[in-house]
Amino acid sequence: MSTDPLIGQSSALLELRRLIASLSNSASTVLISGESGTGKELVAKSLHTSGQRKIGHFVPVNCGAIPRDLIESELFGHRKGAFTGALTDRIGRFELAHGGTLFLDEIADLPLDTQVKLLRILQEKALVPLGSNTPVGIDVRVIAASHKNLEDEVCAGRFREDLYYRLNVIPITVCPLRERLEDIPLLSEYFIAKNRSADSGRIHLAPCMNLAFERYSWPGNIRELSNLIDRFSALYPGQKIRLKDIPDGFLPSKMARLKMEIESDSPASAPADNRNESDGTYRPPPPGNGNLLAEETTSTYNRVENILRLAQGDAQVDREIIPLKQRLIEVECHLITRTLERTQWNVSQTARLLSLQRTTLIEKMNKLGLRKSAG
Repeated sequence: MSTDPLIGQSSALLELRRLIASLSNSASTVLISGESGTGKELVAKSLHTSGQRKIGHFVPVNCGAIPRDLIESELFGHRKGAFTGALTDRIGRFELAHGGTLFLDEIADLPLDTQVKLLRILQEKALVPLGSNTPVGIDVRVIAASHKNLEDEVCAGRFREDLYYRLNVIPITVCPLRERLEDIPLLSEYFIAKNRSADSGRIHLAPCMNLAFERYSWPGNIRELSNLIDRFSALYPGQKIRLKDIPDGFLPSKMARLKMEIESDSPASAPADNRNESDGTYRPPPPGNGNLLAEETTSTYNRVENILRLAQGDAQVDREIIPLKQRLIEVECHLITRTLERTQWNVSQTARLLSLQRTTLIEKMNKLGLRKSAG
């Protein structure tokens, strides 16, 4: 199982890794934005562990999960007798993170009066615990995150503009899972291995299940994928998971509606299972042995040539039955595969050469079952 908390090889994730590496020794505040479930805390942890502050603590705080009357005590600490129930001194999260990183998740939920105190602490690098008059110096890198648009929150008067600019020194946006579909197989394998049963082993995803994963929009992002794999591992330990065998109640409603679409799509609904049983990963089908669309003895090259000759009015074309839809799909598969090989499987460059949108190319690759061999 991979030890890298950021799983995937999409261009978006590779760029994110490069950005994190470039910030490894920076002490600047970072503001991470992205939808719920995209892994913002994992990005914050990667920022922490990639730099010199990894010797200190990584202290996460969910600003929306702490009651308003306790948030200042949690963050800044208090002294004995500061308020009713304060029976002893308490060290706040800022002091716990001294020399390390404080991660303020869902920063938009922080009350306005606490935002004022946070701004002062960031500016002065010192805090005053509740019930004390003595400042305490702190050395903390602050990373904040929110699934809300903080600019909209500022305009609505729910977030201080000066604090927003103080936090937004280095902005990082984590893209949703639907924009990095090529990472779904690696993420799925990671969660499958994580939920492997000691008694019955790991589950396996049939090709139709992988296709459903890649056509689904994932509103809950990576967290939803993780939860779904966890559910399948608990319900069907050690089994091969097929979409048609899963009751609709165990699937997200939109994924359940994909059943009929996938079953009626004959080229995509009956692909060969190219799972490498030794490690559970997927491989593209070997050349000359057919592909996810057909199993025929005639080479793809000759069939494509026949189609082109027929289209040009060549009467000498081989007299074989040519189902047009099937052949056009094979032509498309052949062209995309050759271009991917030419660009060493650089999806963005391949999309430019084929005059396609990158997302369109990814959808076609997913439907055709095109994957780069790990070897």
